[in-house]
Amino acid sequence: MATLHHHAFCPHSRFVRLVLGEFDIAPELVEVRPWERRQEFLMLNPAGDTPVLAADGALHPDSDAEGAAPANAQPLVLSGAAVINEYVDELLGARQPDRRLLPGGIAARAEARRLTAWFNEKFFAEVTTYLCTEKIYKRFMATELGGGPPDMNGVRAARANVRYHLRYIGFLLRDAPFLAGARLTSADLAAAAHLSCVDYLGDVPWSEDEAAAAWYGRIKSRPSFRTLLQDLVPGMAPATTYARLNV
Repeated sequence: MATLHHHAFCPHSRFVRLVLGEFDIAPELVEVRPWERRQEFLMLNPAGDTPVLAADGALHPDSDAEGAAPANAQPLVLSGAAVINEYVDELLGARQPDRRLLPGGIAARAEARRLTAWFNEKFFAEVTTYLCTEKIYKRFMATELGGGPPDMNGVRAARANVRYHLRYIGFLLRDAPFLAGARLTSADLAAAAHLSCVDYLGDVPWSEDEAAAAWYGRIKSRPSFRTLLQDLVPGMAPATTYARLNV
C-alpha cells in the first residue's frame, strides 16, 4: 500500500489526497508536523515539507496492469504536490484514460498546469500559508518554533486576497463548467484543496461569487472529497459551511 506523509491542513497534502482519490487510491496516512523537522522525515524529504508519497503497490513504477508491484520492490519516494500529481496522472491515467487529470491537447494541458500552479503557488502564497499557519499551525507549535497567537495583520491580508481569487474563479467559469475547460482537471482539485482549508476556518466569503460557490459545491460532492471533510483541528470546530455540500 502507498503511504502519504502529510498534514491534515496542509493544502498541498489535501490536493494530493484528492488526486489519489480520483483514481480510487486510499493511501496509508502518516501525519507529519513539518515545523518539528524530525530526522526520520528529513531522511525522506530533505526540504522538510509535505506531502511525501512512498509509492508502492498500484503506484509503484514497476507494478503490473492489475496494480501488483514486484516482490521485495522498494517504494519510490516522491516529494512535492506537483511531482506527485504528475506522476500519479501519468502512471494511472495510462491505465484509466477516462480519469486523467490533464486534458488531451497540448495547449489544454498547459492551461491546466498553469492554473494548478496558480493555486498551489499564488493562492498559497497570498492566502493559505497565512491562514493555516496563523490560525492552525501556531496553535501546536512550541514558542521557540514560532508558536503563539496569530498575526492578525497577515490574517486580514489573506482574507482580503480570498475575494480576488474567488472572482478569478468566477471569471474562469463563465464559459465552462470547470476551471480549465469542459472536464475536471488537477486545477479544480488544487483550487478546492486550498479553499477547503480556508472554508474550515470560515474565511471564505462565498457570497462574493455565486459561480465559484456553486462550482466548489460540485467539487466537494465528489467521492474523493469525503475523507477531507472528516478532518478536524483539535479544539477548533469547523465553520458551518465546511461539511455542507452546498455552500
